[in-house]
Parts: sequence; structure tokens; C-alpha cells
Amino acid sequence: MRQPRHETGLEGLRQELHAAQRDLALAYGRFNRAVDPELVESCVYRISAEQARCNYLIRAIRSGLGSGLEEETPWI
Repeated sequence: MRQPRHETGLEGLRQELHAAQRDLALAYGRFNRAVDPELVESCVYRISAEQARCNYLIRAIRSGLGSGLEEETPWI
């Protein structure tokens, strides 16, 4: 489980992106081990969610955002 982040600015976003990429890799690992159809479906949704999270963080880093994001996004 992810620990709350206290960093702000671009460095905080980079750290959160690194954590999101780890979570995405874990989601792919779960998908590769899933055998039950319902678990496979759950893994697909998780992968999609983690990809969306990574994409958001990449866009935020590229645009130079970073101040005040902790209040807007619950996973940071």
C-alpha cells in the first residue's frame, strides 16, 4: 500500500510517478498470475486505473504543475 506523500512541487510529482509506475508493474504481475475470469477482469480495471494515474502525473510534470495537488487528488 502506498504511504502518504508530503513533498510538493515537481519533485513530489516525480516521486508519485515512480510509485505509480511500481503499482502499474504490480498490477501487470497480478494480471499475469490471475486464473479466475473475475480476477482477470479486476486486474484489467486496475491496470487501466494505474495507466490513467501515470498519464495524469506525466502531464502534470510536463506542464510544471505541483503546488496544491495534494488537496485535489486523494492518492497523493
